[in-house]
Formats: sequence, C-alpha cells, structure tokens
Amino acid sequence: MVRGSRWRAATVVAALTIVATTQPSSAAVRPPKLQYQITTLANGLTLILSEDHSVPIVHLQLVYHVGSKNEKPGRTGFAHLFEHLMFKGSKNVQPEAHTSMLSSVGGQSNAYTTDDETVFWETVPSQYLPLILWLEADRMATLRVDKETFTNEREVVKEERRMRVDNQPYGRLNEIIYDQAFTVHPYKHATIGSMQDLEAASVEDVREFYRTYYVPSNATLAIVGDFDSPQAMALVNQYLGRVPKGERDVPRDIPQEPPQTREKRATLEVLTSIKRAGADLILTYFAKDVARKL
Repeated sequence: MVRGSRWRAATVVAALTIVATTQPSSAAVRPPKLQYQITTLANGLTLILSEDHSVPIVHLQLVYHVGSKNEKPGRTGFAHLFEHLMFKGSKNVQPEAHTSMLSSVGGQSNAYTTDDETVFWETVPSQYLPLILWLEADRMATLRVDKETFTNEREVVKEERRMRVDNQPYGRLNEIIYDQAFTVHPYKHATIGSMQDLEAASVEDVREFYRTYYVPSNATLAIVGDFDSPQAMALVNQYLGRVPKGERDVPRDIPQEPPQTREKRATLEVLTSIKRAGADLILTYFAKDVARKL
C-alpha cells in the first residue's frame, strides 16, 4: 500500500527534477553483474545463492514447479488449495504458527499460485536464516493433511472463489477467455478451480498430490541477502538436504496444445443489475512457441 500525501509526492518529484536538470549529463551506467551460484542437492533440490550485504536481511523464495497446469480434469484447484494447506501445520509447527513465528522476529511471509508454479517466500533479519530454512523443511517433509483441516480449508477456498469470481461483475470473464483460447492444454481451466471439482475432492486425493509434487526434486530454493555462501550452503544441507527424495519421478504428461490456425470468436451476453451502456471487447494472442513447450 502506498502511503503519504499528494503534496509530499509532488515535492519529491520536484526535487528529483531539479537534481536531474542540474547534474551534468553522462553516459548510462551499467548495473553490476548479478553474482549467484547454482547447485543441486543430493535429494534433487535446486539451490540458488546470491549474496547482497547492503542491508542485514535475507529473502528466501521456495518455488514448487506445480501449478494449475499439472491438475487433471475433474481435480482442478489442487495447487491453489495446497498453497493454503501449507500454512496449516506440520509435525513440529502448529497451524498458522509459521506466519506468527516470523512476525515475532520482524519478518514477513506469504505465498501465491500461478498456472505454472506455487511459491512461498520469507523476508527476515539475516540472523534468522536458520529459522526459515527449518520451517520450510518441516512443512516440505511433514505437512499435516488431515480430514478436518482439508475440509475447513476447502470451504475457505470456495468462499474466496465466490468473493473474487462468482459474485463479481464480469468475474468469470478471464475464465471464459482461457476456456475459449485453449482446447486441450490445462491452461484452459482457472487456477482457483471449479466449485464442482473442489467439492468432489477427497483428502486422499490431496495427500497424493502432496506426495507427488511437493518433493525436493520438484523445487527450487533461492536465497538472496546478507549471508556467507558456504555457511548458507551448510544450513540448507542441514535442514532441507535431509528431506527424502520423492517416491517416484514427477509426472510431466501435460497435453500439448495444437497450433491455432484460424481466428476464434466468442460472444457472451451477461444480465446484471448494474446499469451500464456499451460492451467490452477483448483480444488475446498466443505466444505460440512458449505455449507449445509448456
């Protein structure tokens, strides 16, 4: 959220303008080359480290390479549902304690889900790097997925869908566009899933999804900030290096979208209580080479 009054923003802009006009012009300065190292742990986890000692904080981002494109027909919404479940406790961490533990030391955390990935991130003072590595390792290895937690969180996701999609004017427009644009690729369905699929899901379905995709070989861990790389490498091995490998290879049997050879058109008439004249026109284009590789 952006804070501050308009006059303050205007003052800053004016000051920057004065500085810019009074300084002699010079050639553009290239930023320093980003320094980082990539390695793969014995259990398959990919690790990226980049030291930056400008401020005493570290930022961790754990990417699971699973999104809505990995869901099967009739089982949509699982990737997003798991984003929620990952905060509901593990063997050594109580429900919601992950977030509260980080807040208590001045840190932040959150997560998001896309078509292609599910991402969890934390930013903390640098001395708490061991804490966030332990927290991520604990829920990667021992997430608590019981029937009560699953049922409660499924209702939360259904309410989120009602609020953001079903009960919004034109809320389903994006879903309809993707449904019309794709014929077989899982990009065809929305990341949040359908009400019918969420309702039909069982706790065993969700556990199987966890065992399949939430494994070290399907994850990339990036750490940036104020740390010593050899020490960080040792900490990652100490915590996440002990997480067992997946029981089987991660499936990549995603249907390939056939090339689109002609224009598609779809017309949607919507009855709404909102008084509004006119209509919306939306054009979409394929980035064909990218779509065919996913």
